[in-house]
Amino acid sequence: MPDAEELVSDALAAVRGTDVRLAERQLDRLMIGGADGGRAVDAALFRRLVRTVGRLVPRGWQPVDLARIATRRLGPRDAGLVVDALAAHRRDLADPVPDWWEAQLRELAATVWWDADDRHLAGWSARTGSDRFTALRAAVDALALVEGLPPIAVLRPPPGAPAAATTRPAPGGSRMLDRVRALLAKAESTTFPAEAEALTAKAQELMARHSIEAALLAAPDPADLPTGVRLGTDSPYAGAKALLVQEVAAANRCEAVWSDDLGFSTVLGWPTDLEAVELLYTSLLVQATAAMLRGRGERRQSGGRRTRGYDESFLNAFALRIGERLRAATGAATEEAGPDRLLPVLAARNEAVRQHLDALFPGVTRARLTVRDAEGWTSGTAAADRASLGATPGRPARPVRGVRRRDR
Repeated sequence: MPDAEELVSDALAAVRGTDVRLAERQLDRLMIGGADGGRAVDAALFRRLVRTVGRLVPRGWQPVDLARIATRRLGPRDAGLVVDALAAHRRDLADPVPDWWEAQLRELAATVWWDADDRHLAGWSARTGSDRFTALRAAVDALALVEGLPPIAVLRPPPGAPAAATTRPAPGGSRMLDRVRALLAKAESTTFPAEAEALTAKAQELMARHSIEAALLAAPDPADLPTGVRLGTDSPYAGAKALLVQEVAAANRCEAVWSDDLGFSTVLGWPTDLEAVELLYTSLLVQATAAMLRGRGERRQSGGRRTRGYDESFLNAFALRIGERLRAATGAATEEAGPDRLLPVLAARNEAVRQHLDALFPGVTRARLTVRDAEGWTSGTAAADRASLGATPGRPARPVRGVRRRDR
């Protein structure tokens, strides 16, 4: 019998191929376990998974990115194997590790819960209620996934890289963010669309003021650079979600690029602005979905039927109109702060973000989104416009703008 490493390589090659019977035979050989027994196979599988995760770290992949794509392609249960590999990778890292990296691992609950790596897969099988063959297949599938991931933009220096300077947030930011979260929580829970939109507009106004304070208080430092976050844009309606990311990003002086093949949008900007984008996008996605479901119900009552085109057009229109409203709130906060002293500072920060975009994504293209259902478009615009905060009723619909998409 070949050794465990060779068995793993053979199984991986077979799973990547198109011969289903060969893949099953190679998994059967893993079941037998090779000359060193089943624990040697388990150790070889897990070691290779951890090594591959380690190779992805300097190639731009953060813990939350790996967990997101593993959940998307493998499902929540099997994605746990990738999270465990992240925990093992952290265990083997030399301190210190960046705080943001530790925070992402805590968010994922990535901890070393097993006592030895050669017993990890048996423990995972018991925790998930899986038989050994299912556990081996899941481990090989997880390994095939992570070994096939491409490099992506490095948004922050990963563990082991020289630390980069970051912009310091304005004092009182935590209290302000708590207020914003409370406003958005109310917006998500209310059954009155006008109240939800008013609460969201107020949250944007607070975030815009916070961003302005941070920009004015930050000491100029040539070493300071914009940073970035990635936000999931999974199916269904991934394009509409990417458009919502872009609209929220633009309202907060950020730039967004959609990687549709990987299921996320990358948002580049300054830390306080990125906080706003993350909070608002997450909340608005909940609000947009709730509004779409209400629109479906109204359509059924009027004799219409639910279609994918209706849903997608609804969400596209919602994103565009909400973007206009958020930009209006940002503009009002800018005027209140005094544009004469503020605009030069913001212009310099905006230029830094654009330069960062050009450096990380030199080959982006525009992807045009199509409106397939006029009723969905009208309903989506109305859902985002009911509060009438400076809106003009009866305005004709305009074409959907494109989103920036990363070249493959």
